[in-house]
Amino acid sequence: MYNAVLIEKDERGYRADVVELADDRLPEGDVTVDVEFSTLNYKDGLAVTGKGPIVRSFPMVPGIDLAGVVSSSSDPTFAPGDRVVLNGWGVGEGHWGGLAQRAKVKGEWLIKLPSSMGSRQAMIIGTAGYTAMLSVMALERHGIRPGSGDVLVTGAGGGVGSIAIMLLHKLGFRVIASTGRPEEEAYLKGLGASEVVDRSTLSQPGKPLQKERWVGAIDSIGSHTLANVCAGIKADGALAACGMAQGLDFPTSVAPFILRGVTLFGINSVTRPRAERVQAWDRLASILNEADLEKTALEIGLREVVPAAARLMAGQVRGRMVVDVNR
Repeated sequence: MYNAVLIEKDERGYRADVVELADDRLPEGDVTVDVEFSTLNYKDGLAVTGKGPIVRSFPMVPGIDLAGVVSSSSDPTFAPGDRVVLNGWGVGEGHWGGLAQRAKVKGEWLIKLPSSMGSRQAMIIGTAGYTAMLSVMALERHGIRPGSGDVLVTGAGGGVGSIAIMLLHKLGFRVIASTGRPEEEAYLKGLGASEVVDRSTLSQPGKPLQKERWVGAIDSIGSHTLANVCAGIKADGALAACGMAQGLDFPTSVAPFILRGVTLFGINSVTRPRAERVQAWDRLASILNEADLEKTALEIGLREVVPAAARLMAGQVRGRMVVDVNR
């Protein structure tokens, strides 16, 4: 038996509760993991609260992230005792996920944790930090380097934004943070932001070409915010789009791309090839240490997930919520 957050939808409505489940209810998979830590991401918040059509089948154990120890495996890549991490692959949406003490998944979805990183540290990073790393790597591939100019991070107080600021700062970039919570300025500067701007300056409809302000950007907001970020990118700069908190729409024109040669990278963190996932996690382990990550972390237990999801969707959470599934 093991404990898990279980989402159900039936004649009694949509609900999420912590329940005890028998091992024979685990889904199909070739690797069983004793989960140590998971996370509560924006997508998990949508799933738990029912505020977004995230869950594709019911009942569902949410949790797009997990880290723990392999207990059994028919995949030759993994053996009992291996420490592993999983991000994405539809886990927590169409396949039971990480907000549980046990998970059974496809081996191809897993990678081994870097030797210097524990499960808790990995889950402070989670999909949010992994996505931030993929975004930084995209800017680097474009040739953006420290000294090239300012890099903007939108949604700075969230999980992706917080880790992105840390990564960019550690790598030597000057970072501008955009947030709708001015009370978080000290927190954001503590992560490495040199300047904090109000998100209202970016979230409303704007001109397709504006003053050139940033050589690069990482945007987790979408909609008008992404359009305004594009409009302010310097000639031959680039931005990485990795979220849609404001909306799926992209109300802009081709002007930044044709008249300034701006490059827009779309970051799909869900189904990256194993080699790219390993590279990203190795970079994360080499750049960030435990003390850095603790600045962003709020730890909760499994039974706190449901109320915490409501706070997350209300915009009342900053940084990363790491879930100790065994308490």
